[in-house]
Amino acid sequence: MILDARLADAWSRLPDYLGNHVLVSLTALAIGLGISLPIAIGSRRRPLLRGVLLGAASVVQTIPGLALLALFYPLLLAIAALSERALGKGFSALGFLPAVLALALYSMLPVLRNTVTGLNGVDKRLSEAARVVGVRPWQLLRDIELPLALPVIMAGIRTSAVWVIGTATLATPIGQTSLGNYIFAGLQTQNWVFVIFGCIAAAVLALAVDQLLALMQTGVTRRSSTRTVLGASGLVALTLAALLPGLARPHGEYVIGAKTFAEQYVLAALIKQRLETVGLSAERRPGLGSNVLFDALASSEVDVAVDYSGTLWANRMQRKDVAAREPMLAELSRWLATTQHIHMVGPLGFENAYTLAMTKKKANTLNIRSIADLAAHASELSVAGDYEIFARPEWALLRSAYGLKFRNQRQMQPEFMYRAVAEGEVDVIAAYTSDGQIATYDLTVLADVKHAIPSYDAILLVSPKRASDDKLLAALKPLVGSIDVATMRETNARATNGGDTPDGAARWLWERVGKK
Repeated sequence: MILDARLADAWSRLPDYLGNHVLVSLTALAIGLGISLPIAIGSRRRPLLRGVLLGAASVVQTIPGLALLALFYPLLLAIAALSERALGKGFSALGFLPAVLALALYSMLPVLRNTVTGLNGVDKRLSEAARVVGVRPWQLLRDIELPLALPVIMAGIRTSAVWVIGTATLATPIGQTSLGNYIFAGLQTQNWVFVIFGCIAAAVLALAVDQLLALMQTGVTRRSSTRTVLGASGLVALTLAALLPGLARPHGEYVIGAKTFAEQYVLAALIKQRLETVGLSAERRPGLGSNVLFDALASSEVDVAVDYSGTLWANRMQRKDVAAREPMLAELSRWLATTQHIHMVGPLGFENAYTLAMTKKKANTLNIRSIADLAAHASELSVAGDYEIFARPEWALLRSAYGLKFRNQRQMQPEFMYRAVAEGEVDVIAAYTSDGQIATYDLTVLADVKHAIPSYDAILLVSPKRASDDKLLAALKPLVGSIDVATMRETNARATNGGDTPDGAARWLWERVGKK
């Protein structure tokens, strides 16, 4: 039953995910081809220019895909803000535009390299003979050089298309819906059906495009118009079949943003369900990076989101002191309103704080109950955390307060981190207090007796654009103070180890909190 539910959920999302994936990939590939083909042709007899262009394209390829995609978002956000101030009109820096630009850069190297190689590989005697009989340079290029080089150029286009389709799966954290949504959501919620489904869908799409381009390449090489037309027709048919169902999907009035871990997927589903019960349409942008989500909320590209007071206090406000919970929430609310124009609806009722945890067996063996007790043993122990914890201000505060010096540090996906500590591959993890896996793996949470870490209330936030939207605020109000940490921990467990989907876990959660 669980497998059937997850497969049905995966199939239901395919038109949206596939359509958006094809749209962003095709647009990026078209831009990449539109730029790289002309400059490759223009530089074929200019060795210095050709070397610079190929070198620059090669450097782009050395940048990890996720990093390149992430870099474009803050850059475009700054340009959009300048455009708004200078021209009174901005543009969306979230999702499609940064993904297209980054992927277009990624697509250029194979086309540049193969176009230059193909044109330079044309027999020079043919070119000289054409010039002798008076053929003009542009005619020489059109009638002789390009047709002879076309098979090599097509091979570069095939490589470029496969690269772009594969890398597009990494666009989810910057808000671009793609087949990567399956993979990111599946990893965070341990929904391996989603992970496998997303990988297979992306691979099938890449192989289909590659084979259709190969058919066109064969047609060009053998001068078979039938094969060329069949390949081109197949690409058009594949594109339309992928695009039309997804683009025909109605978009919600409100956009709900969510970060890249299971709890956020559940809360986004809960908010969507809550809005729909009062007749408000909504859509989700899950899997966003932490900074991307906050910036998108502040720029009103996302309407509603849940963030955590400690995250904003230490990372956005850059506060190094730890205030009491109520004064901290009051000051944070003022800061959000005055500097970001974000409205804080209120805390949901539970904390999801960073904490150090270890197995009860190991904690009992070493007689460790608090982080202060841990400090005496830290030099003999290993610690693991998610990808960002060791670079965050909170970790610096924790190390400074307790003098923590571990034998080594490891970074890994959160869901693998819990299993790693349970199986003894690491000794301590930087866990989250509302995570259901604490109970699943029988871990003990170490007390922060020096209060080095601020409180991490889950708080409901609304964008500047929606700050005075009475309908939205009234719909969200029942969620404030309705979820205690035990309920959230059990919900998170259902969305991961329990085998439920985030939507199913959110429905289970609302059945409990909606009656309070």
